Amino acid sequence: MILIIGGGCSNSNNSENNAAQTKDSANAGRLATVKERGNLVCGVNGQLPGFSFVDENGEYSGMDVDLCRAVAAALFGDSTKVEFRDLGAQERFVAVQSGEVDLLSRNTTWTLNRDTSVGMEFAPTTFYDGQGLLTTTASNIEKLEDLNGKSVCVLSGTTNEQNLADRMRRLDLNYSPVVFEDVDLLYAAYEQGRCVAATSDRSQLTARRAVLPNPDEHQVLDVVLSKEPLGPLTANGDSRWSDVVKWSTYAMIEAEELGINSQNVDSFAQTKDPEIRRFLGLEGNLGQDMGLPNDFAQKIVKQVGNYGEVYQRNIGEPFKLERGLNALWTNGGLMYSPPFR
Repeated sequence: MILIIGGGCSNSNNSENNAAQTKDSANAGRLATVKERGNLVCGVNGQLPGFSFVDENGEYSGMDVDLCRAVAAALFGDSTKVEFRDLGAQERFVAVQSGEVDLLSRNTTWTLNRDTSVGMEFAPTTFYDGQGLLTTTASNIEKLEDLNGKSVCVLSGTTNEQNLADRMRRLDLNYSPVVFEDVDLLYAAYEQGRCVAATSDRSQLTARRAVLPNPDEHQVLDVVLSKEPLGPLTANGDSRWSDVVKWSTYAMIEAEELGINSQNVDSFAQTKDPEIRRFLGLEGNLGQDMGLPNDFAQKIVKQVGNYGEVYQRNIGEPFKLERGLNALWTNGGLMYSPPFR
């Protein structure tokens, strides 16, 4: 009887242990993998000034790059613990699905198809963009109708390719798409006159125009073909990991709204404001509940900056692009963080 009872207890304990291990394993996921590895592997474009660009010294810069660094700061307290991996438009989703990268931060548009059948989990939008057209001033092209019968350079496998086809079809216009898989090849073809226009997100066109040999000979038309909400993403089915990316992104937006930046963050160490104390991890356990240090937001702001600083450093200052929709909601834009509570 004792043995039966003992055996029953033993089986019960084993079952509970196994259930706990299964739960731990299921909960561990990508977050545990990244922590154990000790660095973040982040997929980026690498060819797009302002978002992710590699200079002659091999140094990465841009808004997408800073998002990767923010997640690393949240995880490790060290924004430099990132390995960047350049990915083309065609290979980016496979890299996420296969686990080659932990996170994709590569000017990628949030669409229904990518969110569902492609199996991606989008974090908050970090840049609200729209598709535009780049032409030479000598071409006298001012609107879509002027492209009837002409050629347009576009990246394959992008929403830009699909949007252009939809819009030209709607207007019953004929055109010849000149398709590339590499951004540099696309703009080289445009410079060589292989197409009369290049189409992509307006921010990208503006950035690439700035580095053309004679920028004043080119113009980004006052035409917007689509909505392009760009942001980081992870693989579906790992909410614990996607939460880390999601709230690391929100931390930069919330910091700007609270008036906390990389220069003044230390001055809030003794603040009595309960909202700021929770946000900076001075009280409560918001970070711990997510598998991060409680002061993860403080480390992001101190090492990378708030959203406004990141925008100004990478987009506003070098390309003179106004915030527009990328301003805080309190200033008429769309940047908004849920409460840190």
